[in-house]
Amino acid sequence: MTAKDTGSLRALRRTNSERMLSALMEHGALHRAELARICGVSRTTVSTIVADLITGGVVVEVVGDQVARAGIDASEVDGRARGFLRANPAAGAAAGLDFTLERVWCHLTDLSGETLASDGVRTARDTPWQERLTAGIALLDELLESTGRHRDNLVGVAIGVPGPLDLQTGVVGPSLPGQAWAGVNVAAEFGRHLAVPVLVENNTRLEAVAEFTWGAGRDVRDVLYLGLSTGIGSGLLVDGNLHHGGARGGGGEIGHLSADSSGAPCPCGNRGCLVQYASVQAVLAALAPVLGEDAGLDELLASAADGQPETLRVLREAGELTGRVLANICNLLNPERIIVGGELARAGDLILDPIRATLRRTAMTLTRDADVVAAELDLGARAGASGAAALVLRQTDQLVAALLSAPDRQPNEAS
Repeated sequence: MTAKDTGSLRALRRTNSERMLSALMEHGALHRAELARICGVSRTTVSTIVADLITGGVVVEVVGDQVARAGIDASEVDGRARGFLRANPAAGAAAGLDFTLERVWCHLTDLSGETLASDGVRTARDTPWQERLTAGIALLDELLESTGRHRDNLVGVAIGVPGPLDLQTGVVGPSLPGQAWAGVNVAAEFGRHLAVPVLVENNTRLEAVAEFTWGAGRDVRDVLYLGLSTGIGSGLLVDGNLHHGGARGGGGEIGHLSADSSGAPCPCGNRGCLVQYASVQAVLAALAPVLGEDAGLDELLASAADGQPETLRVLREAGELTGRVLANICNLLNPERIIVGGELARAGDLILDPIRATLRRTAMTLTRDADVVAAELDLGARAGASGAAALVLRQTDQLVAALLSAPDRQPNEAS
Protein backbone atom coordinates (compact mmCIF):
# COMPACT_ATOMS: atom_id res chain seq x y z
CA MET A 1 0.00 0.00 0.00
CA THR A 2 1.38 3.42 -0.95
CA ALA A 3 1.84 6.32 1.43
CA LYS A 4 -0.92 8.12 -0.47
CA ASP A 5 -3.32 5.22 0.07
CA THR A 6 -2.42 5.08 3.77
CA GLY A 7 -3.02 8.82 4.10
CA SER A 8 -6.39 8.54 2.39
CA LEU A 9 -7.47 5.75 4.73
CA ARG A 10 -6.40 7.78 7.75
CA ALA A 11 -8.34 10.77 6.49
CA LEU A 12 -11.42 8.62 5.92
CA ARG A 13 -11.13 7.11 9.39
CA ARG A 14 -10.79 10.57 10.92
CA THR A 15 -13.84 11.78 8.99
CA ASN A 16 -15.90 8.79 10.08
CA SER A 17 -14.81 9.29 13.69
CA GLU A 18 -15.95 12.91 13.61
CA ARG A 19 -19.23 11.92 11.97
CA MET A 20 -19.99 9.29 14.60
CA LEU A 21 -19.18 11.58 17.50
CA SER A 22 -21.33 14.35 15.97
CA ALA A 23 -24.24 11.93 15.59
CA LEU A 24 -23.97 10.87 19.24
CA MET A 25 -23.81 14.48 20.42
CA GLU A 26 -26.82 15.45 18.31
CA HIS A 27 -29.06 12.42 18.85
CA GLY A 28 -27.94 11.22 22.30
CA ALA A 29 -27.45 7.54 23.01
CA LEU A 30 -27.72 5.36 19.89
CA HIS A 31 -27.50 1.66 19.16
CA ARG A 32 -24.57 0.65 16.99
CA ALA A 33 -26.92 -0.31 14.16
CA GLU A 34 -28.63 3.08 14.27
CA LEU A 35 -25.27 4.84 14.39
CA ALA A 36 -24.19 2.95 11.27
CA ARG A 37 -27.40 3.96 9.47
CA ILE A 38 -27.13 7.65 10.39
CA CYS A 39 -23.46 7.86 9.39
CA GLY A 40 -23.87 5.77 6.24
CA VAL A 41 -21.17 3.25 7.15
CA SER A 42 -21.05 -0.47 7.82
CA ARG A 43 -21.49 -2.10 11.22
CA THR A 44 -17.89 -3.29 10.94
CA THR A 45 -16.66 0.28 10.46
CA VAL A 46 -18.68 1.40 13.49
CA SER A 47 -17.26 -1.38 15.65
CA THR A 48 -13.67 -0.64 14.61
CA ILE A 49 -13.84 3.11 15.16
CA VAL A 50 -15.97 2.95 18.30
CA ALA A 51 -13.46 0.60 19.92
CA ASP A 52 -10.79 3.30 19.58
CA LEU A 53 -13.14 6.03 20.82
CA ILE A 54 -14.08 3.97 23.87
CA THR A 55 -10.42 3.27 24.63
CA GLY A 56 -9.69 6.98 24.35
CA GLY A 57 -12.58 7.88 26.67
CA VAL A 58 -14.46 9.86 24.02
CA VAL A 59 -17.40 7.46 23.78
CA VAL A 60 -18.89 5.18 26.44
CA GLU A 61 -21.22 2.20 26.35
CA VAL A 62 -24.60 2.62 28.04
CA VAL A 63 -25.42 -0.45 30.09
CA GLY A 64 -27.91 -1.56 32.75
CA ASP A 65 -29.92 1.21 34.40
CA GLN A 66 -27.92 3.75 32.41
CA VAL A 67 -30.12 2.85 29.43
CA ALA A 68 -33.14 4.44 31.09
CA ARG A 69 -31.12 7.40 32.41
CA ALA A 70 -29.91 8.08 28.86
CA GLY A 71 -33.52 8.49 27.75
CA ILE A 72 -33.76 5.23 25.77
CA ASP A 73 -37.12 3.48 25.64
CA ALA A 74 -36.67 0.13 27.34
CA SER A 75 -38.73 -1.50 24.58
CA GLU A 76 -35.99 -0.58 22.12
CA VAL A 77 -33.27 -2.41 24.00
CA ASP A 78 -34.48 -5.94 23.27
CA GLY A 79 -31.61 -7.56 25.14
CA ARG A 80 -28.99 -5.51 23.31
CA ALA A 81 -28.19 -2.92 25.98
CA ARG A 82 -24.45 -3.18 25.38
CA GLY A 83 -25.05 -2.06 21.81
CA PHE A 84 -25.95 1.47 22.93
CA LEU A 85 -23.32 4.22 22.86
CA ARG A 86 -23.17 7.85 23.90
CA ALA A 87 -20.64 10.66 23.92
CA ASN A 88 -18.74 10.66 27.20
CA PRO A 89 -19.92 13.75 29.13
CA ALA A 90 -16.61 13.84 31.02
CA ALA A 91 -14.49 13.85 27.86
CA GLY A 92 -14.38 17.62 27.49
CA ALA A 93 -16.18 20.92 27.86
CA ALA A 94 -17.39 23.56 25.42
CA ALA A 95 -17.70 27.24 26.28
CA GLY A 96 -19.75 30.03 24.77
CA LEU A 97 -19.29 33.73 25.47
CA ASP A 98 -21.79 36.31 24.28
CA PHE A 99 -21.33 40.09 24.37
CA THR A 100 -24.15 42.62 24.19
CA LEU A 101 -23.90 46.34 24.87
CA GLU A 102 -24.47 45.90 28.60
CA ARG A 103 -23.72 42.27 29.43
CA VAL A 104 -21.24 39.44 29.09
CA TRP A 105 -22.55 35.90 29.50
CA CYS A 106 -20.67 32.60 29.65
CA HIS A 107 -22.22 29.16 29.16
CA LEU A 108 -20.29 25.96 29.84
CA THR A 109 -21.48 22.50 28.75
CA ASP A 110 -20.11 18.98 28.81
CA LEU A 111 -19.67 16.92 25.66
CA SER A 112 -23.28 15.72 25.74
CA GLY A 113 -24.57 19.30 25.80
CA GLU A 114 -25.61 19.28 29.45
CA THR A 115 -25.12 22.61 31.19
CA LEU A 116 -22.22 22.67 33.63
CA ALA A 117 -22.45 26.36 34.57
CA SER A 118 -23.95 29.56 33.18
CA ASP A 119 -23.58 33.10 34.48
CA GLY A 120 -23.14 36.69 33.36
CA VAL A 121 -21.84 40.09 34.44
CA ARG A 122 -22.88 43.60 33.52
CA THR A 123 -20.73 46.06 31.59
CA ALA A 124 -21.18 49.75 30.93
CA ARG A 125 -22.21 50.68 27.39
CA ASP A 126 -18.96 52.60 26.85
CA THR A 127 -16.68 49.76 28.02
CA PRO A 128 -13.90 49.26 25.42
CA TRP A 129 -13.43 45.87 23.83
CA GLN A 130 -10.18 45.19 25.71
CA GLU A 131 -11.98 45.37 29.05
CA ARG A 132 -14.86 43.29 27.72
CA LEU A 133 -12.39 40.61 26.62
CA THR A 134 -10.77 40.59 30.07
CA ALA A 135 -14.17 40.32 31.76
CA GLY A 136 -15.19 37.46 29.49
CA ILE A 137 -12.06 35.41 30.13
CA ALA A 138 -12.28 36.04 33.87
CA LEU A 139 -15.89 34.83 33.83
CA LEU A 140 -14.89 31.74 31.84
CA ASP A 141 -12.11 30.89 34.32
CA GLU A 142 -14.50 31.40 37.23
CA LEU A 143 -17.06 28.97 35.79
CA LEU A 144 -14.38 26.41 34.94
CA GLU A 145 -13.07 26.55 38.49
CA SER A 146 -16.58 26.22 39.94
CA THR A 147 -17.02 22.94 38.03
CA GLY A 148 -13.60 21.54 38.87
CA ARG A 149 -12.25 22.09 35.38
CA HIS A 150 -9.63 24.28 33.74
CA ARG A 151 -8.82 25.61 30.29
CA ASP A 152 -7.06 22.39 29.25
CA ASN A 153 -10.44 20.64 29.43
CA LEU A 154 -11.93 22.89 26.77
CA VAL A 155 -12.36 21.62 23.21
CA GLY A 156 -13.21 25.09 21.96
CA VAL A 157 -14.74 28.48 22.71
CA ALA A 158 -17.26 30.36 20.57
CA ILE A 159 -17.74 34.12 20.87
CA GLY A 160 -20.91 36.01 20.01
CA VAL A 161 -20.73 39.71 19.12
CA PRO A 162 -23.17 42.19 17.58
CA GLY A 163 -22.67 43.24 14.01
CA PRO A 164 -21.62 41.56 10.77
CA LEU A 165 -18.46 39.46 10.67
CA ASP A 166 -16.30 39.68 7.55
CA LEU A 167 -15.61 36.02 6.79
CA GLN A 168 -12.52 36.88 4.72
CA THR A 169 -10.74 39.06 7.26
CA GLY A 170 -12.35 37.93 10.54
CA VAL A 171 -12.98 41.58 11.44
CA VAL A 172 -16.30 42.72 12.94
CA GLY A 173 -18.05 45.35 10.85
CA PRO A 174 -19.91 48.41 12.15
CA SER A 175 -23.47 48.00 13.38
CA LEU A 176 -25.04 49.86 16.31
CA PRO A 177 -23.52 53.21 17.33
CA GLY A 178 -20.85 52.72 19.97
CA GLN A 179 -20.36 49.04 19.18
CA ALA A 180 -17.10 48.19 20.95
CA TRP A 181 -16.08 45.26 18.72
CA ALA A 182 -16.27 47.11 15.39
CA GLY A 183 -12.95 46.82 13.55
CA VAL A 184 -11.63 44.05 15.84
CA ASN A 185 -10.52 40.55 14.83
CA VAL A 186 -12.21 38.88 17.79
CA ALA A 187 -10.92 35.36 17.12
CA ALA A 188 -7.33 36.56 16.94
CA GLU A 189 -7.61 38.62 20.13
CA PHE A 190 -9.14 35.78 22.15
CA GLY A 191 -6.69 33.36 20.56
CA ARG A 192 -3.85 35.23 22.27
CA HIS A 193 -5.25 34.06 25.61
CA LEU A 194 -6.86 30.69 24.85
CA ALA A 195 -4.92 27.72 23.50
CA VAL A 196 -8.05 26.14 21.96
CA PRO A 197 -10.02 26.71 18.75
CA VAL A 198 -11.94 30.00 18.86
CA LEU A 199 -15.05 30.53 16.75
CA VAL A 200 -16.73 33.92 16.29
CA GLU A 201 -20.29 34.50 15.12
CA ASN A 202 -22.97 37.17 15.10
CA ASN A 203 -24.93 36.80 18.32
CA THR A 204 -28.35 36.72 16.65
CA ARG A 205 -27.22 33.69 14.66
CA LEU A 206 -26.07 32.11 17.92
CA GLU A 207 -29.54 32.67 19.38
CA ALA A 208 -30.81 30.76 16.34
CA VAL A 209 -28.44 27.86 17.13
CA ALA A 210 -29.61 27.87 20.75
CA GLU A 211 -33.28 27.71 19.78
CA PHE A 212 -32.56 24.96 17.25
CA THR A 213 -30.60 22.92 19.79
CA TRP A 214 -32.54 23.44 23.01
CA GLY A 215 -35.57 25.59 22.28
CA ALA A 216 -38.45 26.02 19.84
CA GLY A 217 -36.60 24.47 16.89
CA ARG A 218 -35.29 21.26 18.41
CA ASP A 219 -37.73 18.97 16.55
CA VAL A 220 -37.26 20.37 13.02
CA ARG A 221 -34.37 20.61 10.55
CA ASP A 222 -34.98 23.85 8.61
CA VAL A 223 -35.40 26.89 10.85
CA LEU A 224 -35.42 30.65 10.34
CA TYR A 225 -34.89 32.66 13.54
CA LEU A 226 -35.98 36.29 13.63
CA GLY A 227 -34.81 38.60 16.41
CA LEU A 228 -36.98 41.68 16.94
CA SER A 229 -34.81 43.80 19.21
CA THR A 230 -32.85 47.07 19.04
CA GLY A 231 -32.08 45.96 15.51
CA ILE A 232 -33.64 43.13 13.54
CA GLY A 233 -31.43 40.18 12.68
CA SER A 234 -31.92 36.59 11.69
CA GLY A 235 -30.28 33.19 11.66
CA LEU A 236 -30.92 30.35 9.24
CA LEU A 237 -30.31 26.64 9.79
CA VAL A 238 -30.72 24.36 6.77
CA ASP A 239 -30.83 20.63 7.51
CA GLY A 240 -29.42 21.48 10.92
CA ASN A 241 -26.45 23.47 9.59
CA LEU A 242 -26.00 27.16 10.36
CA HIS A 243 -25.71 29.47 7.36
CA HIS A 244 -22.83 31.75 8.31
CA GLY A 245 -23.73 34.86 6.38
CA GLY A 246 -22.78 34.51 2.72
CA ALA A 247 -19.65 35.52 0.88
CA ARG A 248 -18.60 38.29 3.28
CA GLY A 249 -20.68 37.55 6.36
CA GLY A 250 -23.33 40.19 5.71
CA GLY A 251 -26.23 37.78 5.25
CA GLY A 252 -29.15 37.67 7.65
CA GLU A 253 -29.72 41.44 7.82
CA ILE A 254 -33.46 40.98 7.49
CA GLY A 255 -34.03 44.32 9.21
CA HIS A 256 -32.76 46.06 6.09
CA LEU A 257 -35.16 44.41 3.68
CA SER A 258 -37.63 47.03 2.50
CA ALA A 259 -41.12 46.72 3.96
CA ASP A 260 -42.25 49.91 2.19
CA SER A 261 -40.35 51.10 -0.89
CA SER A 262 -41.82 54.59 -0.47
CA GLY A 263 -40.90 54.78 3.20
CA ALA A 264 -38.37 57.02 4.90
CA PRO A 265 -34.66 56.75 3.98
CA CYS A 266 -32.64 54.37 6.16
CA PRO A 267 -28.98 54.97 7.11
CA CYS A 268 -28.15 51.78 5.22
CA GLY A 269 -29.11 53.53 1.94
CA ASN A 270 -32.42 51.74 1.45
CA ARG A 271 -35.95 53.06 2.02
CA GLY A 272 -38.63 51.76 4.35
CA CYS A 273 -36.48 49.08 5.97
CA LEU A 274 -38.26 46.70 8.32
CA VAL A 275 -36.13 47.94 11.24
CA GLN A 276 -37.83 51.33 10.84
CA TYR A 277 -41.18 49.78 11.72
CA ALA A 278 -40.71 46.61 13.77
CA SER A 279 -37.71 47.19 16.01
CA VAL A 280 -38.26 48.00 19.68
CA GLN A 281 -37.12 51.59 19.12
CA ALA A 282 -39.41 52.06 16.12
CA VAL A 283 -42.46 50.80 17.99
CA LEU A 284 -41.67 52.96 21.03
CA ALA A 285 -41.17 56.00 18.79
CA ALA A 286 -44.54 55.42 17.14
CA LEU A 287 -46.16 55.19 20.59
CA ALA A 288 -44.37 58.19 22.13
CA PRO A 289 -47.54 60.38 21.91
CA VAL A 290 -49.38 57.72 23.95
CA LEU A 291 -46.75 56.28 26.28
CA GLY A 292 -44.40 59.27 26.55
CA GLU A 293 -40.94 59.97 25.19
CA ASP A 294 -39.20 58.12 28.03
CA ALA A 295 -41.30 54.95 27.85
CA GLY A 296 -39.47 51.64 27.59
CA LEU A 297 -40.28 48.04 26.82
CA ASP A 298 -41.98 47.41 30.18
CA GLU A 299 -44.40 50.30 29.61
CA LEU A 300 -45.05 49.06 26.08
CA LEU A 301 -45.88 45.54 27.24
CA ALA A 302 -48.06 46.80 30.09
CA SER A 303 -49.99 49.02 27.69
CA ALA A 304 -50.49 46.09 25.32
CA ALA A 305 -51.69 43.87 28.18
CA ASP A 306 -54.21 46.57 29.15
CA GLY A 307 -55.57 46.59 25.59
CA GLN A 308 -54.67 50.20 24.81
CA PRO A 309 -56.03 50.60 21.23
CA GLU A 310 -53.14 52.61 19.80
CA THR A 311 -50.58 50.19 21.22
CA LEU A 312 -52.45 47.24 19.71
CA ARG A 313 -52.62 49.03 16.36
CA VAL A 314 -48.89 49.74 16.24
CA LEU A 315 -48.04 46.17 17.20
CA ARG A 316 -50.45 44.82 14.60
CA GLU A 317 -48.94 46.99 11.86
CA ALA A 318 -45.41 45.99 12.89
CA GLY A 319 -46.47 42.35 12.70
CA GLU A 320 -48.10 42.78 9.30
CA LEU A 321 -45.02 44.41 7.80
CA THR A 322 -42.83 41.68 9.31
CA GLY A 323 -45.13 39.03 7.86
CA ARG A 324 -44.89 40.65 4.43
CA VAL A 325 -41.09 40.48 4.51
CA LEU A 326 -41.16 36.91 5.84
CA ALA A 327 -43.50 35.87 3.01
CA ASN A 328 -40.81 36.79 0.49
CA ILE A 329 -38.21 34.88 2.49
CA CYS A 330 -40.49 31.84 2.67
CA ASN A 331 -40.95 31.95 -1.09
CA LEU A 332 -37.17 31.91 -1.46
CA LEU A 333 -36.09 29.52 1.32
CA ASN A 334 -39.24 27.65 2.42
CA PRO A 335 -38.28 27.13 6.10
CA GLU A 336 -40.29 24.61 8.08
CA ARG A 337 -40.47 26.83 11.16
CA ILE A 338 -39.98 30.53 11.89
CA ILE A 339 -38.98 31.33 15.47
CA VAL A 340 -39.59 34.91 16.58
CA GLY A 341 -37.38 36.09 19.41
CA GLY A 342 -36.02 39.34 20.77
CA GLU A 343 -37.62 41.74 23.24
CA LEU A 344 -40.60 42.58 21.04
CA ALA A 345 -41.59 38.91 20.85
CA ARG A 346 -42.60 39.24 24.50
CA ALA A 347 -45.80 40.83 23.17
CA GLY A 348 -46.78 37.27 22.22
CA ASP A 349 -49.73 36.73 19.91
CA LEU A 350 -50.36 40.47 19.67
CA ILE A 351 -47.48 40.57 17.20
CA LEU A 352 -47.28 36.88 16.22
CA ASP A 353 -50.88 36.63 14.99
CA PRO A 354 -50.56 39.44 12.42
CA ILE A 355 -47.25 37.93 11.28
CA ARG A 356 -48.97 34.56 10.77
CA ALA A 357 -52.01 36.05 9.04
CA THR A 358 -49.98 38.18 6.63
CA LEU A 359 -47.61 35.32 5.85
CA ARG A 360 -50.47 32.99 5.00
CA ARG A 361 -52.17 35.66 2.90
CA THR A 362 -49.16 36.76 0.85
CA ALA A 363 -46.77 33.80 0.51
CA MET A 364 -47.14 31.14 -2.16
CA THR A 365 -49.34 28.15 -1.44
CA LEU A 366 -46.34 25.83 -1.19
CA THR A 367 -44.51 28.01 1.34
CA ARG A 368 -47.21 29.72 3.40
CA ASP A 369 -47.56 26.95 5.98
CA ALA A 370 -44.34 27.73 7.85
CA ASP A 371 -44.97 27.31 11.55
CA VAL A 372 -44.52 30.70 13.29
CA VAL A 373 -43.75 30.33 17.00
CA ALA A 374 -42.27 32.36 19.82
CA ALA A 375 -38.73 31.70 21.03
CA GLU A 376 -38.56 29.56 24.17
CA LEU A 377 -35.18 30.51 25.65
CA ASP A 378 -34.02 33.53 27.62
CA LEU A 379 -33.42 36.72 25.71
CA GLY A 380 -30.12 38.18 24.65
CA ALA A 381 -26.70 37.24 25.95
CA ARG A 382 -27.74 34.12 27.85
CA ALA A 383 -29.34 32.50 24.80
CA GLY A 384 -26.44 33.62 22.61
CA ALA A 385 -23.89 32.08 24.97
CA SER A 386 -25.70 28.73 25.06
CA GLY A 387 -25.88 28.79 21.26
CA ALA A 388 -22.17 29.53 21.16
CA ALA A 389 -21.41 26.46 23.28
CA ALA A 390 -23.60 24.37 20.97
CA LEU A 391 -21.72 25.75 17.96
CA VAL A 392 -18.43 24.52 19.43
CA LEU A 393 -19.76 20.97 19.67
CA ARG A 394 -21.12 21.18 16.13
CA GLN A 395 -18.30 22.87 14.25
CA THR A 396 -14.94 22.67 15.99
CA ASP A 397 -12.59 21.08 13.47
CA GLN A 398 -10.90 17.83 14.48
CA LEU A 399 -12.95 17.52 17.66
CA VAL A 400 -12.06 13.86 18.12
CA ALA A 401 -8.34 14.62 17.91
CA ALA A 402 -8.73 17.40 20.46
CA LEU A 403 -10.60 15.12 22.84
CA LEU A 404 -8.12 12.26 22.54
CA SER A 405 -5.27 14.63 23.44
CA ALA A 406 -7.06 16.41 26.30
CA PRO A 407 -5.80 15.65 29.84
CA ASP A 408 -7.73 14.58 32.93
CA ARG A 409 -10.38 12.61 31.08
CA GLN A 410 -12.31 9.88 32.85
CA PRO A 411 -12.61 7.08 30.25
CA ASN A 412 -15.11 4.99 32.21
CA GLU A 413 -17.49 7.84 33.01
CA ALA A 414 -20.93 7.05 31.59
CA SER A 415 -23.38 8.84 33.81
